[in-house]
Amino acid sequence: MKYYTKLIIMALALIIFKNSPLMAQSKPLRIEISQGVIEPMPIALSKFMTVGGTSAEYSEQIASVIMADLIGSGLFREIPRSAHISASTDFNLPVQFADWRVINADALITGSVNIQGDVLILKFRLFDVFAQTALGEGLQFQANKDNWRRMSHKIADAVYSRLTGEAAYFDSRVAYISEEGPKNARKKRLTIMDYDGANSRFLTDDNDIVLAPRFSPNNEEIVYTSYKSGTPKVYLINVDTLDQRLLDEQPGMTFAPRFSPDGRSVVMSLTDRGNTDIYTVDLKNGRKTRLTSGISIDTAPSYSPDGKQIVFESDRGGRQQIYLMSVLGGEATRISFGKGSYGTPVWSPRGDMIAFTKINQGRFHIGVMRTDGKNERLLTASFLDEGPSWSPNGRVIMFFRETAGANGAPEIYSVDVTGRNLKRVKTPSSGSDPAWSGLLK
Repeated sequence: MKYYTKLIIMALALIIFKNSPLMAQSKPLRIEISQGVIEPMPIALSKFMTVGGTSAEYSEQIASVIMADLIGSGLFREIPRSAHISASTDFNLPVQFADWRVINADALITGSVNIQGDVLILKFRLFDVFAQTALGEGLQFQANKDNWRRMSHKIADAVYSRLTGEAAYFDSRVAYISEEGPKNARKKRLTIMDYDGANSRFLTDDNDIVLAPRFSPNNEEIVYTSYKSGTPKVYLINVDTLDQRLLDEQPGMTFAPRFSPDGRSVVMSLTDRGNTDIYTVDLKNGRKTRLTSGISIDTAPSYSPDGKQIVFESDRGGRQQIYLMSVLGGEATRISFGKGSYGTPVWSPRGDMIAFTKINQGRFHIGVMRTDGKNERLLTASFLDEGPSWSPNGRVIMFFRETAGANGAPEIYSVDVTGRNLKRVKTPSSGSDPAWSGLLK
């Protein structure tokens, strides 16, 4: 029997099928996978029709980005164009479904590309081949032709959401630290790129060490740590204008910043007279509020999506562990109890899990756990894996991995929350401290 997706069930796999085309011919499949191994869904992308004098080059570039997004998710595989029976599908004519069924395509993407001056108009439709019906209405995107990559990501997002039932994540950016030079004298620059590594550009020069960038909820600003003054201090930079400002001018080191979900404040660590505690800073009036106190090192705070709690790391128990507290501070509850040390906790956008870095027996891991600390799962293991950051939909985690030795350098990787689809994210130079933006508007 043919399904949209053939699943190989493993221990602890949770796979939910809803609205299968075999059960309801007019509705798309909805799949939620928490653990397991999946055979990717075979999809076909027909040659996009070009309108007027539009160059076929644009059509091929757009198709390439769309398919790279979908295949890169690990949930789909492409049926190559050499296998297509229908050489192309006119966007305005009925689909010959028999031609796509015979090559075992579960889904078909068709589209058209029309350039009028500097304006690019993209249309696409998605079809369930076996139900012989469209999955949702066709969509049209229009923008300056220089934004063709973003428009391609938007089409891939729409296809991904319709076929998986999940929120999208391709049309997003990543801030990271670009690193060049020898290990003992590395030059670091705050950098921004598309989620797939394209369109990388520097936001700062390499005169000062920079660390730990984090996006604002509206994706317009980034907070980060800089050694511009000689000691670590938190700065805020506008992504477009590159205007910068120091967040707190009082003495002491400030670092590990992160925006609140409403974007009105920043939570960060501040070291004062030997104590490292967590504070919030109101971005409008600069007022600081202290949330933790004591002789321990409290750092790496991250808000829950509803803004009611903060997860952070602390050595108050003698070793780095993960704790939860109210957004107002006060008593904290420890949630990590496995062997080893835990750090850099980050709350999932879905609100259901916390990602973290774990060090145990000399190995680094990226892992996830429920917000109560239960169901801990380690997704990676290496000489050094660190700094997890969630995709906008909570499906993928980006982090950096550094190799050992005098020539070791950091590289950015991503992994599905199930532990599948571990892959390197290509950057022009070495990269560390990735921070994923929300979905772009």
